[in-house]
Amino acid sequence: MTEKIGLGGGCHWCTEAVFQSLIGVTHVDQGWMASDKDNIDFSEAIIVHYNRGIIPLEILIQIHLETHQSSINHAMRRKYRSAIYYFDKKQMARIREIVRTLRKTSENPIITQVLPFVEFKVSREVIQNYYYKNPEKPFCKNYIKPKLKILLERYSKYISNSKLKNL
Repeated sequence: MTEKIGLGGGCHWCTEAVFQSLIGVTHVDQGWMASDKDNIDFSEAIIVHYNRGIIPLEILIQIHLETHQSSINHAMRRKYRSAIYYFDKKQMARIREIVRTLRKTSENPIITQVLPFVEFKVSREVIQNYYYKNPEKPFCKNYIKPKLKILLERYSKYISNSKLKNL
């Protein structure tokens, strides 16, 4: 069964590449997401469409927390909000349970928020699929490849070998 989850943390080029590289992820929408209350401003994010029978939500959240600065409240948080966006109340409860469990075992405090999805604006076509169109660009080598190496080291069971064969 295909489900979706919204994720924000770092640059959406980085986040997009990480989740495009996983088995069970059928599609990644890259853009800007808004939530409610104090989070109505848009920040860079993705929507991950995935098959929960192949890759569990727990693994997606663990990968998300490990591939962006989920424990640092830096000056760019308005643009790069550390968040997991839910689409219904059942999903909200599950995500909160997972994050609560991960907070107990994490060496660092996790500042990632669990927020309701309100609105999404898709990125311009020219910057979508950025890493896989431009793997040799300096940004990709310096910022995205280290995140993909985390997948190889810690989540090899869930990576798409055909996509990450050149790392």
